[in-house]
Amino acid sequence: MTYCVGLRLENGLVMLSDTRTNAGVDNIATFGKMHRIEKPGERMIALMTAGNLAVTQAIVTRLTEGFETARGEIESLYTVESMSRAAQITGEAIRDVHRLDGEALRDQNVAFDVSILLGGQIKGRAVRLFEVYPVGNYIEATEDTPYLQIGEHKYGKPILDRGVRYETDLFEGIKLVLISMDSTLRSNLSVGLPIDLLVYRRDDLTLAVQRRIDEDDTYFQTISRQWSEALRRAFQDIPLPNWAE
Repeated sequence: MTYCVGLRLENGLVMLSDTRTNAGVDNIATFGKMHRIEKPGERMIALMTAGNLAVTQAIVTRLTEGFETARGEIESLYTVESMSRAAQITGEAIRDVHRLDGEALRDQNVAFDVSILLGGQIKGRAVRLFEVYPVGNYIEATEDTPYLQIGEHKYGKPILDRGVRYETDLFEGIKLVLISMDSTLRSNLSVGLPIDLLVYRRDDLTLAVQRRIDEDDTYFQTISRQWSEALRRAFQDIPLPNWAE
């Protein structure tokens, strides 16, 4: 399992993913699930993947190296002219891998399991964030709902529902996604450190922050400790019900 979250805020993007991949309790490995396509000054696109590792790696290979799309052209995330086209070819790459491997996976009782978060900006265009589904269709983050999640999202979602607004500052967004991830790490062993963080500031067309956070990261330790302490204090401050006597 995995957990990936992306915020599309007024001033840019914050994206965070874990790195744990497991095929059973005794077969756990670390694989990066965040991939960056960057031409400084021209485009910055990042994608995060959840699902079957072989499937997601095949899709990422197509998107970075190029493949023949429905237009009959060789396209990649390095060549698309807009983020909406980036989302479209991501869906096409998913369907292309399914055409090639879907039947063989079914024969082995293996689900074709993939979800992708795709965010970024191309020069002259807006910052956008999409979630692409296993059948290749997609939705986009909006000002009303400025975040998207894939993977084991239920433990971190309440944090985002209460805290994220489109106007949220980018570095406040970092705190929110780290708290969301910490809540997930505490409740689900299939999500694990290290985690990968990316911050993109609107119109920079290059990254502001890219960081791998492991168990020795002092800021993440502080986030985890202070959030737990704040929750305990808030719980203790809530009065007992007047009918509890």
